[in-house]
This record gives sequence, structure tokens and C-alpha cells, in this order.
Amino acid sequence: MSSSVQVADHAGIRELRLNRPEVHNAFDDRLIADLTAALQAAGQDPAVRVVVLTGVGASFSAGADLNWMRGMAKASEMENREDSLRLAALMRTLQFLPKPTIARVNGAAYGGGVGLIACCDIAIGVNTAKFGLTEVKLGLVPAVISPYVIAAIGMRHARRLFLTGEIFDADTAAQIGLLHQAVPAEYLDDTVHNVLKMLAKAGPVAQHEAKRLAFGMHGQTEDVVERVDHDNAALIARLRVSAEGQEGLSAFLDKRAPAWTHDH
Repeated sequence: MSSSVQVADHAGIRELRLNRPEVHNAFDDRLIADLTAALQAAGQDPAVRVVVLTGVGASFSAGADLNWMRGMAKASEMENREDSLRLAALMRTLQFLPKPTIARVNGAAYGGGVGLIACCDIAIGVNTAKFGLTEVKLGLVPAVISPYVIAAIGMRHARRLFLTGEIFDADTAAQIGLLHQAVPAEYLDDTVHNVLKMLAKAGPVAQHEAKRLAFGMHGQTEDVVERVDHDNAALIARLRVSAEGQEGLSAFLDKRAPAWTHDH
């Protein structure tokens, strides 16, 4: 496993730490591949009872890496589609992992970082964290993560946040269901530990079946989501190479306002 994801084991708990603190644990091809592989390994390891996902440094995950975005802005629609499918496979792997998962949200999360939180069974974050689904500011949409974010926060909140791209705080994240708890930083580990103690008392087979039950009742089975992923990957690929997507990405990379921006 490369250094983009740190892996630590303790008493049946596997902690996966996003380890690109210099770029706020932003996604690139390597991190997506490494985290997918680490999750698959955890899911298949009978010694692992619970997976904890967190970030190294001040942030949980800032979403897409700047250089990765620069490359995708120049890529073809087909290349963008394949790239999106790799991210979709990561989210799907986390969502349907056959073990309980906890997001230990140590700091800010944007875009795909919000997607990771939504894919975890339990999410506990520091009360100073900020969150955002800011894709529309780039002329894009949070297509790949949308099934998981909508399942977590509901259609009503998703419609607002997808449309405005606004930044929201941890209290709001807890109110809308993205976080289960928002706690002061000094209580984060204790709060996670208390949840781990509760999870340890449950039967592992029953926990797996409980997850499958919840997904089944919601109509969100893995095969259904995989089919949706292909449509969403095609959507984001089309938007990235569109005139508006190209302008939005160029404006972001050039640190200027996009052409459609108007002051009110």
C-alpha cells in the first residue's frame, strides 16, 4: 500500500487514513486506487470487524486534486467517463462494504470527501469542520456521489446544496443527516471509541445482514447503484468537456470568476 493511504490495525479495527495532508487529502488517481484496494482488503479480511476512515492533518478530504482536475479538463469525454467510473467504484466499494464503517471526520470535507462520509454507516465529525458540494461553481454536478449523498441527507437538502454550492458547518451537517454527531475536537476520539464499543457487542454476521436489510428496504442494492454509476459517469464526462464545464474549470484553475458570474 502506498503512502497515500495509511493502514493501522488494532483489536479488529482497521483504520484507513487519507494521507495527502499537503493537499488536504484531495483525490487523485493514486489515492482513488489505493483507497479502493484498502477497502476491498478490509472487506475480505475476517480479522477486521470495523473500518474507520479518517484523514491525516487538518482536513478530512478536499475533494478533487488541483492537478487531477487540470488533467481532466484536457482529457476527452471517454477518458473523463473512465475516470469517473473509477471514483464511482471507490464509493460503491465503501457503501456496500460487508463490515461496519465509521467516518472519523477530523476536518473539512468537500465534493468527493462529502461522498465518502455519506457512504459510511456512521459519521462523527469535529464541530469546526466545514462542508460543501461546490461542483456547480465549476459548471459541473456532484454526479458520482449523488446516490449516496441523497440517501444520507434526503432529496430536499440535496436540491438546495447541489444548486447553491454553499459551504455549511458541522452543526448543519448533523441537522441534515450527513453527520450523526458533531463534537469538539478533544472529544472526537472518545466519541468514536464509544461507538466502536457498541459495535463490538453485535454479531458480525448480523451486522452484515443489517446493512443489506437497510439497503434493500431503500431499494439501493449494489447492482442497481452500479447501473446508475454508468449513467452518472456519462453525465459528468459530458459536462466536463462542455463549454460551461471548460469555462468553469479554466476559471477555477486561473483563480478568476467564471463568465456566468454576476454580482447581486
